[in-house]
This record gives sequence, C-alpha cells and structure tokens, in this order.
Amino acid sequence: MLSDEPEYYINGVLGKDRRVLSKAITLIESSLPAHRKLANKIIDTLLPHTGKAVRLGITGVPGAGKSTFIESLGMNLARKKQVAVLAVDPSSTRSGGSVLADKTRMEKLSVEENAYIRPSPSSGTLGGVARKTRETILLCEAAGFDVVIVETVGVGQSETTVASMVDFFLVLMLSGAGDELQGIKKGVLEIADAIAINKADSDNVKKAKMARKQYETALHLLNPASPHWSPPVLTCSALEMKGINKIWNTVLDHREKMTAAGELVLNRKKQDVAWMWAIVEEGLKDRFRGNPVVRKKLPKVIRDIEKGITAPTVAANDLLFFLDNGSRV
Repeated sequence: MLSDEPEYYINGVLGKDRRVLSKAITLIESSLPAHRKLANKIIDTLLPHTGKAVRLGITGVPGAGKSTFIESLGMNLARKKQVAVLAVDPSSTRSGGSVLADKTRMEKLSVEENAYIRPSPSSGTLGGVARKTRETILLCEAAGFDVVIVETVGVGQSETTVASMVDFFLVLMLSGAGDELQGIKKGVLEIADAIAINKADSDNVKKAKMARKQYETALHLLNPASPHWSPPVLTCSALEMKGINKIWNTVLDHREKMTAAGELVLNRKKQDVAWMWAIVEEGLKDRFRGNPVVRKKLPKVIRDIEKGITAPTVAANDLLFFLDNGSRV
C-alpha cells in the first residue's frame, strides 16, 4: 500500500530506508495522475540531496558476460561503497521479464548489504522507461548511494538513452567471436567512454589482446566526444576478478579529468535540459492522443491512409493543425 504523504517518502529516502526507497520508486513508476503529482513533489524536494554519486552506464553485446561483470564490479565496490544497480529494459514486454532474470543471475550482489538492485519498469515506450530510470537515479543518490550503475538490457536506442543519463558509459565486448567489430554499431562506439573486453581468461587471453588492438584502431578513426578524454580499450575477466579494479580506476580518472575541465557539471546540465524536452515531447504526444476531437477523427484518418485516399504527410499535417483549421480534420 502506497502512502499519499510526501514526507513519508522524503524522510524515508533521506533516512536510507531501503523499504521506503523501493516504495518511492514504485510510486514514480506509476502512471496514475495522483501518483505522478506526488512523485514530482518528492523528486523536487529531494533534488538538493542528489548529484554526488558516480553515474555509470554499462551495455554489452550478447554473451559478453554483462551480469557477471556487474556483479563482480558491484561486489568489489560494495566493500567500501553503497552501490545501486538499475536496469533499463524497453524490450522486456516482449521477452517476458528478462530484467528479473538478470537479478537472479546476480545472486551474490542481490544479498549484499551495501548493494541495491532494481529493475526498471517495462511498461511500453523507451521514453517512459528512461524517465522513470532518471528519477530512480535521483532517489538512489538522495538515499546515499555512492555509485549508481545503469544497465541496458534491451537493444538499439537504449544504449544512447542510458548514455544520456550517466557520467561514464562502458561498453562490454567479447573476443573470439569472429569479426569482433561486427558485433557493435558505430554509434555505440561513438558514445563509449571506454571499451572493456571481458572473458580475457584461460585460452581466450590471446584473442582478447587481438580484439583490443582492433578496437583501439576503430576508436582512433572516430572523433572523441571530449578533448580531455580518449576512450581506452581494456581487458578483464569478471569470472576471475581480473582487470576489474583497473576499469573502476579508469572511471575515476575520467571523473577527475571531466571535473577539472568543468565538463562533468556542464554535461549534467545539458542532460537535465534534454531530459526536460524529452518529457515535454512525451507529454505533448500523450495529450494530443488523448484529445477528444483527435480520438474521434483518428479512426477515419487511419482508414483513409490505409485505403490510399489520403497521403500520410497530409493526414499528419491535418491532425497537427486541426485546432487552427477548425473542423478540417
């Protein structure tokens, strides 16, 4: 049962109460207008208590051992830090809850006292998932977490979306799978702050080193996102806990350089403004679709498009400007 008192959530989150934190996240995941209004008040009040955590985004090609890597990194960090792991999975409506499967694969981390794992909702659009994940990041920061790891479970645009809400974006790769460069899109390489080749153990060490050279060559062909940082290519073995510390030190090195250059604060400001516009666009779409006149006219417009009577561009223009044009739709 969710409380309708904002102070309950605010005091609970600031008091580092995990149960209240979970309820607060459930609240912001809700699409009910009353819950959204309450969630907005809670987020706005907690905002001064946010922003101190390291925000780390992690994605990876299939089979790269992402869950094992996150658990190894999380367990390593949890010795001295409070770690939250969030998962963005816009595809789980089709896959039937792969996020929860990820959670069960992180058995050690899920019972670690200094760690908190929370799947994001799979309620439709990537934009909706992204909005709720951003707000969950803020709640976790207000609850005192030192590191917030955002994991992409879905495919496609989710990598770019997660990169737009974190300070450091790590791409996990796998060697020994043919042409390594075919397993990743150029766009993902362009937003990566580092590439880590996992499973560099046993007989795979040599292949991992070869893959490292390939990625280093590929990255040199791209323009770095920042003049103060050149994305490195690292190797690691999450299973054997090798190279994990080096990757974390790379995250800290990046943070130090971005902070010194003023880019960390600047990037976060840009992310916040972009977040606002994303919410505005999502809200406008929802309000437009919910307009009674649009809802009444839309079935006929769709039929006319399907029958070839009206061109999609003309129909879209009429729908967008029906308020200015009276009953033109």
